Amino acid sequence: MKKGSGFYKKGFLCGMLVLFLTSTMFAQEFAYLNPKNSDSSAKLVVDNNTEHPKIVNIINFIRLLEPRDEDITEDVLYQTVVKQVELMNIYKLGGTFLLQYDALLDSRYQKLLKSLPENSFEIGAWWEIPQPLVENAGMKWRGRFPWDWHADVGFSTGYLPEEREKLVDVYMNDFKKIFGYYPKSVASWFIDAHTLNYLYEKYHIVASANCKDQYGTDGYTMWGGYWNQAYYPSKINSYMPAQNKENQIPVPIFRMLGSDPVRQYDQGLGSARQGVISLEPVYKDAGGDAYWVNWYLKEFVEGEAMEFAYVQAGQENSFTWDAMKKGFEIQLPLLAELRDQNKIKVETLAESGQWFRENYKITPATSCTVNNDLGNSNLKTVWFNSRFYRINLLWEDGTLRFRDIHLFNESIPSAYLTKRVESNECRFFTLPVVDGYLWSTADKMAGLRFKALVNGEEILLEGNDPVIKSEEKGKLTVKWPLKNVTGTVVLEMDEENIEIQLKGNAALNWFLDLSTAPNKMLPFKSINPQKMECEFEGVPYFIQLNNGEFSKPDKTTDFRISAKNNSIQMHLVAGN
Repeated sequence: MKKGSGFYKKGFLCGMLVLFLTSTMFAQEFAYLNPKNSDSSAKLVVDNNTEHPKIVNIINFIRLLEPRDEDITEDVLYQTVVKQVELMNIYKLGGTFLLQYDALLDSRYQKLLKSLPENSFEIGAWWEIPQPLVENAGMKWRGRFPWDWHADVGFSTGYLPEEREKLVDVYMNDFKKIFGYYPKSVASWFIDAHTLNYLYEKYHIVASANCKDQYGTDGYTMWGGYWNQAYYPSKINSYMPAQNKENQIPVPIFRMLGSDPVRQYDQGLGSARQGVISLEPVYKDAGGDAYWVNWYLKEFVEGEAMEFAYVQAGQENSFTWDAMKKGFEIQLPLLAELRDQNKIKVETLAESGQWFRENYKITPATSCTVNNDLGNSNLKTVWFNSRFYRINLLWEDGTLRFRDIHLFNESIPSAYLTKRVESNECRFFTLPVVDGYLWSTADKMAGLRFKALVNGEEILLEGNDPVIKSEEKGKLTVKWPLKNVTGTVVLEMDEENIEIQLKGNAALNWFLDLSTAPNKMLPFKSINPQKMECEFEGVPYFIQLNNGEFSKPDKTTDFRISAKNNSIQMHLVAGN
């Protein structure tokens, strides 16, 4: 499934690519990334202990054929995997290779992958559905080609539950005949809950992975989920994190592709679908650009992640080696250097899944933090996830807004739980409270903004750089010192609540205002002082305040949350 076009425009001297490839660059530990802090104080000082690891999975998935381009022959695809193996061996980097069924049956891939050392490489399943798998399961192939990437043919959502089980049984039995064991990891852009639970209960898989959040790319919309890292899914909706152990599939799903935490969310705003700004090595302005890769991994290692940080490197062979070669040659030596410095752990998907299961009985709270953006940009961001909700805070030109808040509810079944999709597109959502992408236009950016009333005039609060830390398990604290008024905004997020306080200024009248672009479909049905009733995709839910007050002050403000005793407390457990 080829992802959309790249985005980020280079803002750095092309000679940095040469510097990147030298050992001198490695010794400097990314100091050059921040032009304002190029001395030794900018060096990374991180001990990647086992308690809060920075985990990297190098996952390459393998298709036998590529019907969308006649120049991409089976041999081109095979040689791509050969080159991936060669470069990983050069840098002594293990990883995971996931086989689509038709590639599983090919003797060349069998021989190549059986030659890899078992202590550092994992062979698993890539869960796209090609013609041989369907026919070997006793069903009729409905695709246009021997592998068809449309959601109603090439993915498990295109089949009824009993058909999904047949597909799993055929794959697993043939995999065991070839490799002598069942795979521990099964991943795809998306795997439905019925299939995932069947894989767990019958074949005892320990890990899965799905696509990053995206809107409309390649016919797949996955929007509002647990952002990056990993989560335990609901038994009836594998995109929705479960809130309780008894209602979860005990297989962690890791989010793939390494999204840019700042830019990916807004990318493609105003168009029908998003582009891609990710660690995938084929994107010349992101994962294929030395400056972007160095920045991304620096923030990955240094940023507050709470329990653990996670990113997937690697690439599907459909892109071919010529397209990914440069990005691989940028990323792999850097990953090896960071591993050798004990700043990251490079391991297989199954190892990460087993570690997750041993350490977390339910989905933990995590975060993803960017303290310093690329080049001269002053953007900063933090994503916070728990099993109940996700939020995104974005600082821009000294102001702050909630760019995103979505709630999770394990009791909402997927539309594809018992029925197969009838079109070539699939849509997966959670419950929106703030949606800075879908409720925006290129001219009007939606967000829940920090404001105050000063001398009878509403102003945006402005501040200096935030400090983002987790000093208590399951809790993230953000301290934002203000500069246009006295005081410091302190946000504390735990699994169920967000508390926002203004410290050092008891007299200020401050509040949060949500504004969105005109003519957007919003979920808000009624706004009461302590409770806001909502409905999205036919699902009712509400948001409750433990402190503060909801109101709708004017036509241009969708809702306001006013502080009470200098505090706002939002209870973000989806009530219905």
